[in-house]
Amino acid sequence: MSSSTPELPANVHVSQHPCLRAKLSQLRSQSTPAKEVKTLVHDIALMVAYEALGASTKATDGSKVIIPSFKAVSYYNQAPGLTPFAQDSTPLGFDFTSTTISPSSLCLVPILRSGLGMVEGNYSSNTRYLLFSLKSRTNVPTTAVQTILPTPVAVHHLGLYREPSTLEPVEYYNNLPNHVSPDGSNAGACELAIVLDPVIATGGTCAAAIQTLREWGVKRIVVLSVIGAAEGVKRAAGEWAGATDIYIAGVDAELTDKGMLKPGVGDVGDRLFLTIGK
Repeated sequence: MSSSTPELPANVHVSQHPCLRAKLSQLRSQSTPAKEVKTLVHDIALMVAYEALGASTKATDGSKVIIPSFKAVSYYNQAPGLTPFAQDSTPLGFDFTSTTISPSSLCLVPILRSGLGMVEGNYSSNTRYLLFSLKSRTNVPTTAVQTILPTPVAVHHLGLYREPSTLEPVEYYNNLPNHVSPDGSNAGACELAIVLDPVIATGGTCAAAIQTLREWGVKRIVVLSVIGAAEGVKRAAGEWAGATDIYIAGVDAELTDKGMLKPGVGDVGDRLFLTIGK
């Protein structure tokens, strides 16, 4: 950040990792090809997520369960609360206390479309992901965040775009589960929602996503971003300051009159999906 960048709120965390800052510099360059743009966005997301989850989760003792075989899938369907792959002995037979993370109820929320750049399109074929997919009757894409989580979590999508004249957000898609329990609470809401939003410009889109998740019933929100404008980041951070933290690779001081970061990274969605000029 430059010295002219306004002071940011305490719930905004700008990474100072040298490798991450170097990758952000590479992403800024107009000569970086689309394939490398995708890789850089993914790598930056992974590094930011590593820092964010280190501060937003904690290690806790896991439960002792037996690793299931493929024949045990039906058993897992009957025991959805069971934590898979929490081993209680080493290959040499030594007992140990297994470890998991808290909170255990997490979900990923990429904001369409640029948020998809933080989500890989491939699907894991290992046993753990297969068992989870069979249990939930859905495929679970591996994401930058998913790769460092001990168990796979649900991915929910929010579709938001900026109206060109007002630069205000408009929601066009929302697939958050909506199951209201008898006591009036939303049984489908996760405890910690991790929002994937590569570029925070005016902050309106990110703030709208935070408000939507708050209304859905989440308890805490962590926003992962590649880059943002200072004023937009402050706007998003203030939407639900008591329960939201923003982790970001870099912050620019200025926005253009069209709501683009200066110097920024260009339109990251267009660069990811080869739609520049469309």
